Amino acid sequence: MRRRRVYSPSITDFIFMVEGVLHAHHRTRRGQDGDPRDTTSEELGGARVHAEVSGVAHFTARDDAQCLLQLRELLGYLPLNNGEDPPFKHTDDDPARMDEALDSIVPESPDQPYDMRQVVKKIVDDGKFFEAHARFAKNIIVGFGRLGGRVVGIVGNQPAHLAGVLDIKASLKGARFIRFCDAFNIPLITFEDVPGFLPGKDQEWGGIITHGAKLLYAYCEATVPKITVITRKAYGGAYDVMNSKHIRADMNLAWPTAEIAVMGAEGAAKIVFRREIAAAKDPKAEEKRLVADYKAKFNNPWMAAARGYVDDVIEPRRTRPMLIQALELLAGKRDSNPPRKHGNIPL
Repeated sequence: MRRRRVYSPSITDFIFMVEGVLHAHHRTRRGQDGDPRDTTSEELGGARVHAEVSGVAHFTARDDAQCLLQLRELLGYLPLNNGEDPPFKHTDDDPARMDEALDSIVPESPDQPYDMRQVVKKIVDDGKFFEAHARFAKNIIVGFGRLGGRVVGIVGNQPAHLAGVLDIKASLKGARFIRFCDAFNIPLITFEDVPGFLPGKDQEWGGIITHGAKLLYAYCEATVPKITVITRKAYGGAYDVMNSKHIRADMNLAWPTAEIAVMGAEGAAKIVFRREIAAAKDPKAEEKRLVADYKAKFNNPWMAAARGYVDDVIEPRRTRPMLIQALELLAGKRDSNPPRKHGNIPL
């Protein structure tokens, strides 16, 4: 019988940096075309640069004491090795608890932002969300929490930053976190509100298709329980990437505010009905009518539910008990990928 290799979590998987040390201003000389200039170690790669620009640092701390406290909290969510489940922690937070504030947390206007962190905190046990990589790629959030005492890894689009679009940095951040959770048997909960991938020359030249595929690959390959909650926008290819039913999600829930479509109603109607709009006596009025008709027919979760892409459309207040029930149902999940030496992740 082939022996199973066991790995223990290592802090090298998450990099901590103490700002008090790395903010020291040592001077060095750096020249370009023979023109030397002074710069600081912070400018070259201190805590801020690693945490916000390059994404090398996942956590920063003001001093050693805070760093150790963060490290202790992180280890509280992790198993001792990949052969064990994450540690269960009893909570007095009622698994059937509902929060009516969730029913109105998504603004009526689809263009108005809200903070996905607040959604997460109203759902997880005791409102505790331990965020990782908080200063990097702020258009997506990742971190740990508990639901009914069970540890979960949380991935969520962040409408409060860049409208929650996926770009190169967000794709890399999400993919790395998903693979970490999968390595240590941590179920994944995805909160989705994504209008698409960020357009533009810089993204295209930087390889957004390749990097976006890393996020897709990470979700597809993960064998832990995978649950998605669509809170608002779920457009186009980004909808597929964010743990849709099409890439082996176990359960997909949607709020009534969910819009599951190729794109927004305004853009879609102008393309699909461009001839009707152009031929109308009052093009603006016809466009308005067709947009409203498109929204009623397609930009809602009911069509997706009818086709089996969404398992249930729920009141937002019911999200916590529904997720806990889903985790209990999936607790015995056993999944595996096809036998192979390894997959070919799009590096």
